[in-house]
Amino acid sequence: MALLAMLFVAPASAGSPDGLLSPEKGVLCDRYMCASNKGVSPVQTGKHLGKKAEIKLFLTGAFDRTEFTFANGVFCDVKERLYREGRYFGNDGRQSGTISGKYTRILFPE
Repeated sequence: MALLAMLFVAPASAGSPDGLLSPEKGVLCDRYMCASNKGVSPVQTGKHLGKKAEIKLFLTGAFDRTEFTFANGVFCDVKERLYREGRYFGNDGRQSGTISGKYTRILFPE
């Protein structure tokens, strides 16, 4: 459902080769949205990508902000407190993407 959110948010510059940046501690952004350790954040999106991006994110309506995929394919489930290189599931019904230590440490440093 987060992909739906990304479709309606105006692009902004991302600034890194993989399209993600961390403009402040505990925040990750792509060109469409920002997230914190609580999930997709309209407030952080507005702060780092602009008010227009915040409003467009809000206008996408209700969706689960705790599970989302950034534009580069990195998937996050804040309940699991992990970032994965993909949002795919294995035969056992569990997330199967390789854990991204880099992004997991940015939002969940413990």
